[in-house]
Amino acid sequence: MPKLIKVYIQQVAIGFGLSAVFTAILIYFNIGNLQRLVFGSSDGLLGLFLIFFFNGLVFAGVQFAIRIMRMGFEDDDDDDDHGGDGVRHTDPVPVRISVK
Repeated sequence: MPKLIKVYIQQVAIGFGLSAVFTAILIYFNIGNLQRLVFGSSDGLLGLFLIFFFNGLVFAGVQFAIRIMRMGFEDDDDDDDHGGDGVRHTDPVPVRISVK
């Protein structure tokens, strides 16, 4: 399996894990009276699943995006010479300006 697919599956699992924790916190602290709505309704478990699922999609997408954007910073050793010549330092030269 390619490395990018493994990274994607790992980040999706982390995102849905975060979603489970977030949904549990919402229910435990009864945010917006959500606990009564979920457990007091016949469709409450469907609502709970939808909250978990759609938050999981968002968290997984954000988690994967952060991981991909940080991939360029993982190689922080300076043993490769792929760069240019660097910044050239020159002495400033005065320039004469005539005013009309």
